[in-house]
Formats: sequence, C-alpha cells, structure tokens
Amino acid sequence: MEQKTRFFSNWIVRNLLWAIVFVAGLILAVNILLGIITQHGKEITVPDFTNMSVAEARETAGHNGVRIEVVDSVYVRRMQRGAVFTQTPPAGSKVKNGRRVLLTINTVVPKKVTMPQLVGYSMRQAKAELASRGLALGRLIYVSDIATNNVLKQLYRNREIPQGASVESGAAIDLVVGLNSEDSRTFAPSVVGMRYLRAVDAVHDNSLNVTKLAFDPGIKDYTDSLNAVVYKQVPASVETPLTMGAGVALWLTLDESKIPSAK
Repeated sequence: MEQKTRFFSNWIVRNLLWAIVFVAGLILAVNILLGIITQHGKEITVPDFTNMSVAEARETAGHNGVRIEVVDSVYVRRMQRGAVFTQTPPAGSKVKNGRRVLLTINTVVPKKVTMPQLVGYSMRQAKAELASRGLALGRLIYVSDIATNNVLKQLYRNREIPQGASVESGAAIDLVVGLNSEDSRTFAPSVVGMRYLRAVDAVHDNSLNVTKLAFDPGIKDYTDSLNAVVYKQVPASVETPLTMGAGVALWLTLDESKIPSAK
C-alpha cells in the first residue's frame, strides 16, 4: 500500500496521469464539437430537382438544407429550356446538411442543324435522312402524283424550307409526298405494346399519320413519354385497308396492367 502511495505521489507519474486525463478530455471535447458542427448522424434527403428551373431548384434547395451548382448543360429535345436534366447526388440520396448538389441543365440556346435536300427521295429515305440530321418526321401530306411516296416538298411550320437552312435540332419536318390512285392503300400496323417513338415510326412506315396522342396523367415529362407504351389504337384492325395519309390515334401509359397482352 505504501509502495502504491509513493508511486502515485511521484511527480513524474502524477504529471503523466494528468496528461492522459487532459488528452482524453480534449479528444472527447473535439468529438462533441465536431458532432455539433457536422451534425454527425443527422442526414437529409436530397430532393428531386429534375425538370425544375434553376430558380425553382435554388429555392427548393434552400428549403431542404442543400446547395446547388450548375456545372454543365446538354441539349434535350422537347425538354423545357433551362430545366434541370440530371443531378449529382441523385434524388433520394442521404447527405449532410449544406451538401452541394451538381446540376446539368437543358441548354437555353437550342442546337441548330442544317436542313438536307429531301425532294426526290422516297418517304422512307427522307425519314432516314431526317433522323441522321437530328430532325423528326412530322406530317405526311399526300397529293396526286404519278409516283406514290415520292417527296415533292419539304415544309417547316407550314412553309417550304430550302436545303441548307438552319433549323432547331429535333424540329418536325412535314413532307408533301405523291400518291398514285392505283397505289394508294395501306394498313394500320398493330402497335399495342410498343413504346412511344417505335410506335410512331411504325405508323409512319405504313404511310400513315399519328393524328392523336393521348398520354395517361402519370406521364409528366418527355422522359416519361419515351417509356410510355401504347395500350390502345384507333383504328385497331390491321385488316381494313386505309388510304395513305390517314390518321391513327394512340393512347399511351406507364401502367403495364392496361396493356391487353399484359393481362
């Protein structure tokens, strides 16, 4: 007992013990302070900024304890100019308060492409050429001519557009095409179960127009529409002949239970 008393009364041992206590206390205090500063264990959920304007995204970020920064832009057809396209980290991620979220937005200035010369092409050749230039086939306008599906005019916003003209990428180009009365019949393809763009392509490939697109209420943006599937079409029969240029109406959904083949 006397030896223990002498051991702890030694000034070297006593100072060493006080140093250990001090360091342990300092470490504990630092951990507590860091926990308060970084809100250790307290995480927030990153909101979904997709399709918001930058102003809307900034306001939403402020209400949710994160910061935003626009770091890049891309061109997305049919998406609102300046809207948020993607974000990092993604929506739903758990992050610390004040975390920076990096945004890629749809460019405000649309990309321009050069209009090709389509007159003299077949409808299918013209459609392929439009796709290669980042343009879309709009309406097929049939007029009497010796050669069926021969392109006679190319139109943009109801006016002829010459070769070499500058036009927004993704723009719809209407084609005036020939129709020989002896070769003017076609059939509506069965597009039920097809995704949006593939269904439209199939209708065009059969020399018909899509005259109605009805999207379910749950389809809120262009990305949703790309994933939407046709669950109803009118006319539905592939056996009844139609005049080229006739219209087909399509109803689309993201709910697979509405697709006849899925039931």
